[in-house]
Amino acid sequence: MATNSTAKNQLANKKNSSNAPQQSNNQVNTIQAYLKKMGPEFERALPKHMDADRLGRIAMTTIRQNPKLLECSIPSLMGAVMQAAQLGLEPGLIGHCYLVPFYNGKMKETDVQFIIGYKGMIDLARRSGHIESIYAHTVHDNDEFEYELGLHPKLVHKPSTGERGDMNFVYAVAHFKDGGYQFEVFSRNDVDKVKERSKAGKFGPWQTDYEEMAKKTVIRRMFKYLPISVEIQNQATNDETVRKDVTEDPESVYEKEFIDIPTQEEDSQQEEEKRSDVSPEQAAMDIE
Repeated sequence: MATNSTAKNQLANKKNSSNAPQQSNNQVNTIQAYLKKMGPEFERALPKHMDADRLGRIAMTTIRQNPKLLECSIPSLMGAVMQAAQLGLEPGLIGHCYLVPFYNGKMKETDVQFIIGYKGMIDLARRSGHIESIYAHTVHDNDEFEYELGLHPKLVHKPSTGERGDMNFVYAVAHFKDGGYQFEVFSRNDVDKVKERSKAGKFGPWQTDYEEMAKKTVIRRMFKYLPISVEIQNQATNDETVRKDVTEDPESVYEKEFIDIPTQEEDSQQEEEKRSDVSPEQAAMDIE
């Protein structure tokens, strides 16, 4: 039988639930207003082939797809969008870069981490003007794959036409305009070691786009061998950083007290697991 306390709690929960969409809409409107206000700053930072209106629309789409970004501090969110603008990369589905929420244990707030994606690393490398082509591929159990190092390096990869099986290697190749080339090979174990060191290893693109992040990892490792400018090398160091404000320099998440934040899907799964652990008797008691 329901007690007065239980009834009050239920009414409070219903009230909070009804207020949640309104609060979410208010935050969306606030973020949209900030993006519009920051438009001229983004425009000055963007390369000629991009514009601030498009960047703002893409940023809002990314934010709506991950509601936890609505809980982040607005300065760090604007800072992450500014990083995307300065690098000329588009966040979200295209895979240039990602905006990932993190809990800042030192500041007691949720901030946004900026992560460069596979296609973003490719784009940065091509800007050097010295690279004819650059690409990365994953190798699976049923593929034919052979590579050698030494005086005469070679790499041969023949993907299976049927079921390819699990990924076990990833490699990147860059062909230079002067006729030379460079390649790098990682085993899955090499990739997983990088993933384990990443603050976003348990969620975000490492969970939703593992193979793309594996490709990005091997290309990033190859950067030090590529004929690219110091400026582009420095741009690549903006990977896995947080900018507390658009005017501040990016800070590595590894130097701060950041805590992983699960995705919305992981939250739902955890809640489902909790419910499955409750016995029928306990469930009946909760609703009496």
